[in-house]
Amino acid sequence: MADAGDEIVCWCFGYTRGDIADDFIRNGKSTIEAKISDELKKDNCRCAEKNPKGG
Repeated sequence: MADAGDEIVCWCFGYTRGDIADDFIRNGKSTIEAKISDELKKDNCRCAEKNPKGG
């Protein structure tokens, strides 16, 4: 069984629950949401293609 921290929450950029937790520990908050938002503004989101469940 896979670790819950390995669960992918952002297929476009490969972020996992563990990445978000580690980011929070390092920075006192998660900076991942801002990184994803920046990429979305650049039209770099490909959820529909990368997520096996679709966008």
